[in-house]
Amino acid sequence: MKATLRAAALAGTVSLIALAQPALAQDAAVPAEAEATSLDEAPPGEIVVTAQKRSERLQDVPVAVSVLSGEQLGSASRPSVESAAQQVPALNFLKSGTTLNQTIFLRGVGTASFSIAGEPSVSTVVDGVVYARSGEAFSDLVDIDRLEVLRGPQGTLFGKNASAGVLNITTKMPKVGEFGGTLEASYFDRKEYRGKAAVNVPLGENAAGRFTAFYGNYAGNIRNLTAGKRVNGYEHYGARAQFLYEPSDALRLYATADYHKNDDDCCADIIATGPLTGAGAPTTNLAFNVLPTPRGAKTRRITQDLITATKERGWGVSLQADVGVGTHTLTSITAYRDWDNTEIRDGDWLDRAYVGFNQLHDNGPQRTHTLTQELRLTSPANQVISYVLGGYYSNAYSRRVFTRNDVVCTAVTGAPTNVLIPCGSPNANPSTTPSGTADFGSRFKNYAAFGQATLNATDTFRLIGGLRYSKDDLSVFHKRVATGLAVSGGLPQAAPGIQPNFDQGVYDRYLALVATGVSPTTAAAQAVTASNGVAFRTKTTADNLSGKISAQFDFTRDHMGYLSYTRGYKGPAYNIFFNLTATGTNRISPETSDAFEIGLKNTLLDGRMTLNLALFRADYHNFQANNPDLVAGVVVTRFTNAGEVSTRGIEADMNWRPFDDFTLNGGVAYTKARVDRFNAPAGAATIPPRTPLGYAPKWKGSLAADYRWRTGGAIDVWLGASTNFQSSQLSLFAANAVQRQLGTIPKYALVNAQIGFGDPDDTWRITAQVRNLTDKEYAAAIINGGPGGSYRYQIPRDADRYIGVTGRLNF
Repeated sequence: MKATLRAAALAGTVSLIALAQPALAQDAAVPAEAEATSLDEAPPGEIVVTAQKRSERLQDVPVAVSVLSGEQLGSASRPSVESAAQQVPALNFLKSGTTLNQTIFLRGVGTASFSIAGEPSVSTVVDGVVYARSGEAFSDLVDIDRLEVLRGPQGTLFGKNASAGVLNITTKMPKVGEFGGTLEASYFDRKEYRGKAAVNVPLGENAAGRFTAFYGNYAGNIRNLTAGKRVNGYEHYGARAQFLYEPSDALRLYATADYHKNDDDCCADIIATGPLTGAGAPTTNLAFNVLPTPRGAKTRRITQDLITATKERGWGVSLQADVGVGTHTLTSITAYRDWDNTEIRDGDWLDRAYVGFNQLHDNGPQRTHTLTQELRLTSPANQVISYVLGGYYSNAYSRRVFTRNDVVCTAVTGAPTNVLIPCGSPNANPSTTPSGTADFGSRFKNYAAFGQATLNATDTFRLIGGLRYSKDDLSVFHKRVATGLAVSGGLPQAAPGIQPNFDQGVYDRYLALVATGVSPTTAAAQAVTASNGVAFRTKTTADNLSGKISAQFDFTRDHMGYLSYTRGYKGPAYNIFFNLTATGTNRISPETSDAFEIGLKNTLLDGRMTLNLALFRADYHNFQANNPDLVAGVVVTRFTNAGEVSTRGIEADMNWRPFDDFTLNGGVAYTKARVDRFNAPAGAATIPPRTPLGYAPKWKGSLAADYRWRTGGAIDVWLGASTNFQSSQLSLFAANAVQRQLGTIPKYALVNAQIGFGDPDDTWRITAQVRNLTDKEYAAAIINGGPGGSYRYQIPRDADRYIGVTGRLNF
């Protein structure tokens, strides 16, 4: 309650300051978000975005922004952030076994960590609501108007978890006075079915509602020989209800509620290489007697006795009010979101436990709920000084109860050698079943006041400046209980993947032993006997003042240039995960960045073409990543302040409509994201300078063409083709050079094509498409640590050629 009152007081103070500013006109302002037009209807030179918390022409915004329409997202393999990464060169996506561990990268910068107390570097915002966990936005993007990808630090207006950029997603809004909707059904080979429906309903003279529902089911692209079925598929369904009330130009109320449920048997790691030595040389290993033959990125078979899966449920409600206050607009956005995600994982990748190959099965449900409140005041744009002022509060709580179960056995005396011996067979001693369960979580509270102002010095020259003050309160807890562990010297010894008990008693005893001069290694081993069943707790606070300054000059109305400097910020963190030990409990300091950008936005050919260029450099300090580190004299590898990294490059975005029924759009990015200096203790392996960052291909591009042939008859024809390509990228960001080499995803290009038929009024349309026309196989992620030193791959749906057909009815 106190936190809520503090947030309300902060927001109220900001609003009172803003209201004290003099008004330059008497007419009520139109609510900012109400001005945006559908991207599918706008010519290239008139695309409207809300990248600066007000509706503006994309060509007038001094920020590098890529924009995808709902139509472009809908034509992808599945309308999602993962698919959007194929269409935006600066955007990359780390695919993992669960959405909890998947990550977005922009310009090569992202945060990949298993910690429940670390935040993303790329913020996801849906209809003005910031998602605390980016994984919540990795579900289906249905009935979307546009997705804006804002590159570079965007914390001034969007908050602290936007240190690398923002995905700003806008759904299709209800329309007052209109009745209509869309029904759509799709079938793709390998048994994938998708359907969605949306209807816009007038609710009186000044109100409307929009109701959306979707369903999808896919058998999967990997054959599990043990289970006798395909896996890496999904079943998704959900719904959204939106309500809009606009009684006058000075008042707009928008409310929305959404729900989704995902049941994915995804995403199992395939064993894509044979056994390898630490130097990367082929070797032998008994596990490969039961594993499918590895074929690199062509591998499509596994033998696992537990179906790796993600079970997810999420819902949320929000209310936005836009109120005209004189010439200004006062906006309030209140939101609550609840997200449950359960990871089920086979961590041994075999069909059962064998002597020397222990079974390792994980089950980790996590629940997150977030309350946010934003209050801001937006001035008219057409005055000498225009501005946005606001206050923000967020309270995000996450808790996970993670259990790891092992099955371990040894061979009996006289058992045959050089053969696999199943646990439970006559040649195996009775199995033991060590287990560990950790109950851990975090609470992030954030309070912020922000403002950004534009000085319209002349008709063609503007100065933009912004500041954001943030205060972070982060608290964490952790308790692990392990059972069935071996005992040696009176102390429990860790089972495969399971550390002994950890709690407040263990931590306090560890500190006391270290204080008496006991070595940290010995202290950590001895402290486990002091377990008291009380959760370990710690907390930290941080505050920060960050912001931006930029200059913008209109050479003509069709050619604009800008230069900007931005100070980015991401708050403190802890490395809170299943196997936390006393040596990994220290605070991870906030990450900051200094970013420079020069951009040129061009509107050509009477508004039919836009060509936007951006040259950028950003230096990140106290970069939060997994890295070798020294804690109390012990070398560990964990989530920490890894050091200094930088990213630099040049980007181009193009949208061209040569004539009304033909569109070309695409982009290309050259990115050099690399390590400048990594922190590492003496004697520990470190990632050398100039090593590329993970998921940062040097070259990446995309190009799409769409043409409508108006035949003059009863049926028109739609033709479309697209391609995306990227150079090689590092998937395994490790200190070991051999691991980096084997963990590099080779370059690849994908080609897609489609043809559609429909009536001239576009009341109905049937579209056939082929994805990955050239059947180019590739891995979305490469991880080490498979049986016998092998490497594990994540194989996405689009790594195989497949075809599909979609029928759509508009009414």
